[in-house]
Order: sequence, then C-alpha cells, then structure tokens
Amino acid sequence: MEIKEYRNKIDSIDSEMLRLFRERMQISAEIGKYKKENNIPVFDGERERKKLGEVAAAAGEDFAAYAETLYNGIFDISRSYQRRLFGNENPIKIQIQEALKNTPDIFPERPLIACQGREGAYSQKAGEKLFKAPQIMFFDSFEGVFSAVDKGLCRYGILPLENSTAGSVNRIYDLMLKYNFKIVRSTRLKINHSLLANRGSSLSDIREIFSHPQAIAQCEDFLSGLSDVKVTPCTNTAEAARMVFESGRKDAASVSSQSCAELYNLDCLRTSVQDHGSNFTRFICISKNPEIYPGADKTSIMMILPHTRGSLYKVLAVFNTLGLNLMKLESRPLPDSDFEFMFYFDLDASVYSPEFLSLFDDIEGITVDFKYLGSYSEVV
Repeated sequence: MEIKEYRNKIDSIDSEMLRLFRERMQISAEIGKYKKENNIPVFDGERERKKLGEVAAAAGEDFAAYAETLYNGIFDISRSYQRRLFGNENPIKIQIQEALKNTPDIFPERPLIACQGREGAYSQKAGEKLFKAPQIMFFDSFEGVFSAVDKGLCRYGILPLENSTAGSVNRIYDLMLKYNFKIVRSTRLKINHSLLANRGSSLSDIREIFSHPQAIAQCEDFLSGLSDVKVTPCTNTAEAARMVFESGRKDAASVSSQSCAELYNLDCLRTSVQDHGSNFTRFICISKNPEIYPGADKTSIMMILPHTRGSLYKVLAVFNTLGLNLMKLESRPLPDSDFEFMFYFDLDASVYSPEFLSLFDDIEGITVDFKYLGSYSEVV
C-alpha cells in the first residue's frame, strides 16, 4: 500500500478511538457524580493499579509499557474531569481566592524587611530593588530571616534562591520544609564581585580570602588562579569585608560587593572577579500570610511524592494536561529519610487562569504532602 492508504487507515482508527474516548468520558462523569453523592474519593489507587495490570497483560509484551503510559494519561484526564464537574472546594483554591480579594492593589513601599548578613549585603540590594525605601533588620543566618517573618518580627524577608553560575542555594530549600511562609515577589540581581583589602595592600600580599560559599563558587576561576592563597568561607559577603577591615591585616581580602569598599574603608584590588559577566542571583521576598498582588504570573509549589515508579511522571502529566509551563524543578533529600525527596516547582501561569486553579484539584491523591508557596510576579 501507499503511505496515503496507511494514513487513511490510521484516520479511520482515530475516529473510532475518539468516539470511544467521548463515550468513556461521559461514563467517567457518571462515576464522578456517583462518587460525589456517596462521599467516595475521586482517586482510587487500588482500582488504577489493577486496571494497569490488566491493560499491560492484554497489550502483550511488546506494547505493555506503551499501554501503561497511555492509560496513565487517560486516568489523569478522567480524574481531572470528575473533579472539575463534581469536586469539593479545595482549601488551597479558597486560600488563593481570599488572598486575591484581601491583598491591596499596590505593593508596599516602606515595610520592615529581614535580610541575612549586614550593611552592604546583596540581600540588602535586592530588598532595595523590590521596595522603594525599606527598613532593614539584619540577621546572621538564613534561618534567622525565616524565623523573623514567622514570628511577625518583620513583615517580609529577602532570601537568595539560585545563582546563574553557582546554582541553587540548597540551605534555603531545606528551610522551606521547616517554615510556613508565602512568596510574594521575586527579583534577579546582577552580581558583580570585587576583591577588597585594607588600604595599602596589593594583590601579591594576599594570603587569605574570605567570602560566602556561593560567592566563592561564583569566582572559582579567579580564585584558583591565585597561588598560595587560602580561601575561607564565612556567613556573608558583607561580613567578610567587615572581618577584613577589623583584622587590620594586609594579607587578607574579601570577595564582596563594590559598595562594601566604601562602607568598610577598603581598597578594591580587582573588580568583576566572578567567572561570568552575566552573573545573576534570584531573590525571593517572603511573608507569613498569603499576599497575591495584581499581575501575579508565577507560582511556586513544593511536594513530597510516593517512593514509587512513575510518581513524578504523574505530576508532570498534570502540568502538561493543564497546559502549565514548568520553569524550574529542584529536588532535595528529606532529612532523616532514605531515598525520599522534596520536589520544588516554579510554574509560569497566571493566577487568574482556570487551568491554574484546576491544578490543586488534579494533584489531589498523587502527592504524599503538598505545599503552596505563593503566586507572584518578578521585578526585572
């Protein structure tokens, strides 16, 4: 046969498949109605596992895996349709709708914010980019920022999430599991590192360099090119500059922002010592309570999935079915557990779209634990 004849046969089969698909979805709707009336959960894991086994056996060895993939998709679609028609009101959807109703139209200009480090830290610069004239409280650790927001000491906290050179700030993701918070805005800050030392020092004098581990990772090429120099991590780039100044040492330097040179009366021995000129860090602004400001088009969520085959695939299939664009996927091992992970997702989705709100229905039953982290926009 010619290819056109083969395609005609495919078209005929597809027409019959679509007819049967519509019939199956109509029956699925009747099942959803029955479940609603009899208070039965939409997701029935035992029924789906049994059905997949039957499908795989009927398909034969050559097609078993393909048939399982096909029917997993059909199950996802059926559950989504049932919940859309008959599902109970989801508490996260209620939370989002309440936040949209109660959040002011204008982002605040002069709030009290928490930043890790001290004067001159990059978190401070990010806070000043997000707010017109913030009041700033500095804390020694990232956990101090989370705690200050959690206890109501500061309305907002500014935290670095990821860097284009050094990657994710893992400590932040670990703390996300411990604290309840919401992301209300984010921004990307161009990071230019300078090598700072006490007045009168030269590069050949330097034997020890202090900085935050992320900054050290971002300047790896420059630092590895220095001979006989010890690199010492510390809590913050601005703290590193202060330490160098207070030590009075001519053989010590810090990798810090250029503004720290003025703050701590230091000389700049080298500018732009980062490995890449396009070096950006993404910062998030967190609050204790949900706040969703107009124009929110990004959403962050966290979830713990069953330690079973295909669990992540099921989540990604939901995103695909709803047409939600996944921008970031991060995994972190759970403390005190073997081979279990927390997954962090950034989605590019308008908070006003019905597909976005359907996510919280469709994800039900797939996850062991689910955490909505907020919907927000990013300041360029």
